[in-house]
Amino acid sequence: MIKAKDGDTVRVQYTGKLKDGSVFDSSMENDSLQFTIGKGQVLHGVEQAVIGMQPQESKTVLVPAAEAYGPHRDEMTTQVQRSQFPDSVVLKVGQRLKINQKNGQSVAVSVLGLSASTVTLDANHPLAGKDLTFDLQLVEIA
Repeated sequence: MIKAKDGDTVRVQYTGKLKDGSVFDSSMENDSLQFTIGKGQVLHGVEQAVIGMQPQESKTVLVPAAEAYGPHRDEMTTQVQRSQFPDSVVLKVGQRLKINQKNGQSVAVSVLGLSASTVTLDANHPLAGKDLTFDLQLVEIA
C-alpha cells in the first residue's frame, strides 16, 4: 500500500485539542482538509506526522507551541484609548477585530480587557503559547 510522502497532495480528517482536552478546531463535521506535503500550507508538525501514513490510518501527534504558533509575546499586547474606536463599535472581551495600521496593513487582534478609557488588545495568534494535539486520519493521497 502507498504511503504519504513529501510532495503528495493529501486529504486529512483532524481534530485539534488543547492540553485540557478542549477542541479548538475539527474537520469531522465538515469536508476533510486538503494540502500538499512540503508546501507549508499547514503546521509543520502536522505535515511531518502525515508522512509515512497510509490511507485510512490514524494517529495522534503533539505539536509543541514553539512549532505551532510560537510563544505568547507580551510585546504584542497594547492599550489604546477607547476614543480611537467609533461609538458604533460595541467592544467585548474575547472579541476578534481587524485593526488598520499606519502602514496600511491590517492585523487581527483580540480584545483582552476593557476599562472606561482604554482597550487592551493582543495581536498574538489565539493559539500562541499553547501545545496542540491533533488526532489525524489520512483519508486519501490524491
